[in-house]
Formats: sequence, structure tokens, C-alpha cells
Amino acid sequence: MIHHIPNVLSKEQVTYFRTEMAKVEWIDGQNTTGSLSKNVKNNQQLDVEHPLTQHLGDIILHELSHHALFTSAALPLNILSPYFNRYENGETFGFHVDNAIRWIHGSNKRIRTDLSCTIFLSEPEEYEGGELVVEDTYGYHEVKLPAGDMILYPSTSVHEVTPVTAGCRIASFFWLQSMIRDDADRHMLFNLDQSIQNLRMELGDAHAEVVKLTSLYHNLLRKWAEI
Repeated sequence: MIHHIPNVLSKEQVTYFRTEMAKVEWIDGQNTTGSLSKNVKNNQQLDVEHPLTQHLGDIILHELSHHALFTSAALPLNILSPYFNRYENGETFGFHVDNAIRWIHGSNKRIRTDLSCTIFLSEPEEYEGGELVVEDTYGYHEVKLPAGDMILYPSTSVHEVTPVTAGCRIASFFWLQSMIRDDADRHMLFNLDQSIQNLRMELGDAHAEVVKLTSLYHNLLRKWAEI
């Protein structure tokens, strides 16, 4: 399931990100990709070792830690530190699938990549092309969101970034391991949680049906969660 998560970063935070990024040197994006993806990847990236990468990534992780819609959709167990990329002058990243297992940077630990995340840091009108295209069982979905918004999609999906033919596309990208491995199970829990939230606003927390559905949600989470 593909989820649009709005307002992960405020417009003021996006401006801060862009201002700080303009002060540092970008490197070839192929320095951080696998052997197969090297054939289709042509972009720029902030050096993962640069202190700014860690600093900006920490801001994103802090914002996500209290973003209710993100938590409901992802049910995150482990989130890799965010990276940052830039596309301009026809740069692109052709169709590929993300690695199933990734190392946690600076450690000897690995995570399973269940969900891929992109936070747009350029407004749609700042560039032409540059759509994130995600393939699923229902076809191809083109994504180009306002700056500060996130797209969350299964890491099993084949996807691409189309060539940027004018302007500059800047984004953050990263992966996470969910407590719920199966995408269909995760989607059912998301729909159930959203229904519960709507009923809480309409009926109140103490209503018998709200309590009953909340109990069902947590018991399913208890049954399926891997922690």
C-alpha cells in the first residue's frame, strides 16, 4: 500500500534544510548504491559521513517520532538514518528494487527493508520531470508531492525517478523495518486504526464499540508483531 504522509517537515524546516545543503559539496550518488543499481542510477547525494547528513536526518526522525499518521501506516520497529539526494540536468534513477537487507550505518546490525520513504524537499513547480514512479499490482503511480510531505511505499515495489529536465529535485530517502512484516496485514491494521480514530472523535473513548475495536486492534498487533 502506498501512503501519502503530509507535513512531516514544516516549510520553515524545509527552508533550513535547503539553506544548509547549499553550503556543502554533493557527491556522486553511485558511491552508495549496489552493483545492479549502478547501471541505472545517475544523481547526486550528500556524503553519508558528513555531519550535516546526520544532523538533518535526526530532525526527520524526531518529527516522525510523534507523527500519528506515519506511525499508524508504518508501525516502525527500526528506521535507518535518512539520506539526501539531488537530481538536475537530466539526472535520473531507472527502474530498480531496493535491497532487502541493509546495514545500520556505523554498526554491525542489519534490518529488513519493509518500507521505503521519500520526503520531498523541493516544491513541484521548482522542477520538471523527477516523478517518483512506483509499480504495484494496480499499475504505475506517479508521485510528486509538496515540499515537506512524504511518500511511504513497500520496498518490494519496482520504482524509478524520472529524468529531471529542468530545475532541481531535492529529497530525503530512507528505509524502515516494520513490526508487521506482511504489507496486507499492515494495511488492515492501518484501516482499523483509522476507523477507531474516527469513532473516538464521534462517540468518545469510553463508548463500548470504541473499546471493543481498540481491543481487537491491539490483539491483532500482539498476534502479528515481530519485535
